Formats: sequence, C-alpha cells, structure tokens
Amino acid sequence: MITCNALRWGAPGQPLTPALDLTLEKGSLTGIIGANGTGKSSLLKVIAGLQKPLAGKVTVGVPRRGGLSFLPQQQYLDRQFPISLQELVAAGFWGTQHTAQQRSQRLQAVLEDWCLSSLEHRPLMALSGGELQRALLARMSLADAPILLLDEPHAALDEDGQALCWKHIHAWHDQGRTLVVVCHDLASVRHHTQQVVQIKNTGCVFGPSQELIRPQPHMQVA
Repeated sequence: MITCNALRWGAPGQPLTPALDLTLEKGSLTGIIGANGTGKSSLLKVIAGLQKPLAGKVTVGVPRRGGLSFLPQQQYLDRQFPISLQELVAAGFWGTQHTAQQRSQRLQAVLEDWCLSSLEHRPLMALSGGELQRALLARMSLADAPILLLDEPHAALDEDGQALCWKHIHAWHDQGRTLVVVCHDLASVRHHTQQVVQIKNTGCVFGPSQELIRPQPHMQVA
C-alpha cells in the first residue's frame, strides 16, 4: 500500500500542486496522467524515495530497498557507459537471492520474453531507443519487488513494443504487485489501468480510469 499524507512536491518553495492525500491499495494498478510540467515524474521519485517532498510524507508498505523497483525515463541513463544490454538487464537481480545457474536461466528467459536475445552483447550506445526501453523494462522483470513504479514505459516503443509492455504490466499485476504507471497515452491508460491520478496545477483528482478519462479521438495530453 502507498499512502500520501498532505504531500507537496516540486522545486524548493514552489510546490506543483495543493497538498495531496491519497491511498493506493496493495495490488492496485494506477495510472498517473497530466500535462507536461505538472509533476508526474517528480511524484514517482518522491514515492520511490529518490526526491524529498516539500511537505507531508509518503508511506509505502514495504522497505524501499528491495521492496520497490523504479523505472526511470531513459534520458537519465548514460548511454556511453561501457556495459552491454545483457549487463544492464542483469542489474535487475540486485537485492535478490538466486544461484548463478538460476540467474543465468532467468536472465535468458527474460531476454527472450522482451525479444532481446539477439542483442544481449550490444553496447548501450548501439541500441535504438525502443531496444533500450525494452532492456530497461526487462530489468524490471528480474526484480522481485512488490511495488513497481514505471515512468513513461511507452517511451520510444512501437505498437508491438507497447503491446508487449502492457502484457508484462498485467502479468506483474496478476502476481499481486502494486503498480503505478506514468503514461501520456490516455487511451492506453483508460483501457489498461483500474484507476488514475490526474495531476493539475489546481490539485489532483483520483478515481476510476473509465470515469475520469472519456473516450475521444487521438487522446493525448502531450
């Protein structure tokens, strides 16, 4: 469970919204939507413990170390760092308990699940945006964390990649994990999530996805 009590976040002295009170139940699948600059990514970082709130507090029902896994936007990744795709994905084992053989078998299975088996030895700089995004998502697949926070998992993915992304998100949800997903594709959020937090400068609205997101042609917020 994730609970926000009178939470405010943003740049020092410049909170992005009025105070937020919110409870996300264990095992829920929540979308976060809103225009650019309203603080969607910042909210995820505050929940993850990567950014301090300006006021209030966030409580998560698990230890952040090992109990929570965070998918950042790929723009924050140094693509010049000298590691291969396989090494990037294998970082998802951090904090887990497996034998060397179990890690090898599970790594190969995850690479296959994300259609990355033929790319495992490529350096990061040689990957396309979509390949890198699938690698970052594959890294999440190796984490055993009960809470998963995903910041724009659709980024750089083509139609097939997006379908694969949501397939795995639903699989993680079916395992009983709690997921929070920032996504600009309103049609996908409406179709795939149970509930949404809509962030506005005037405050946040929380409710069922089907009610808060009305079907419209070309539903995009950015």
